[in-house]
Amino acid sequence: MIGLLKRGAGRHAAYLVALFLSVSPVLAVQPDEILADPALEARARAISREIRCPVCQGETIDDSNAPISRDLRIIIRERLMAGDSDREVVDYIVARYGEFVLFNPRAEGSNLILWLAGPALLLAGVGVAVAAGRRRKAVPEAALSAEEEARLKELMRE
Repeated sequence: MIGLLKRGAGRHAAYLVALFLSVSPVLAVQPDEILADPALEARARAISREIRCPVCQGETIDDSNAPISRDLRIIIRERLMAGDSDREVVDYIVARYGEFVLFNPRAEGSNLILWLAGPALLLAGVGVAVAAGRRRKAVPEAALSAEEEARLKELMRE
C-alpha cells in the first residue's frame, strides 16, 4: 500500500506543479472596459499597474474589484482615447486623488526625503559599525596579574 502511494505521489506532485504554473492572476478588468485598440489597451494596463486602489490600498486598480477602481480604469481608458500621454493620465489621477495612489511615488519634492532616508540610514549604520570596529581594535587587551592568574587556575580546577 505504501509503495503505491509513493509511486502515485510523484505523479500527483507533477500534476499540482503543472496546475500552479498554468494558473495566471485573475484581473478585475471587465470585458466591457477593454479597448479595441491593443496598443491603447496595453498602455492602459501598464498605467493601471502603477495606480493603487484607494479603497484596497494593497492592490492595483487592475486587481481590485472595488467600484472606485473600475471608475479609475475607465478614466484611464477615456483619457488615452482622448489622446493624453501616459504621463498626462497619471498626472490627472494624481491631481484628483493625491500621490498616495502611486505605488512608486515620484522622487521629487517632499517625497525626496522618503527616497533618500533609506540609503542615508544605511550609510550611517555602516559608518557606526566601522567606527565601533576601529575603536575595538584600538583598546589594548589587559594582561592578568600573577594573583589573578593563580585565582583563575584555582577556579578552573573546581
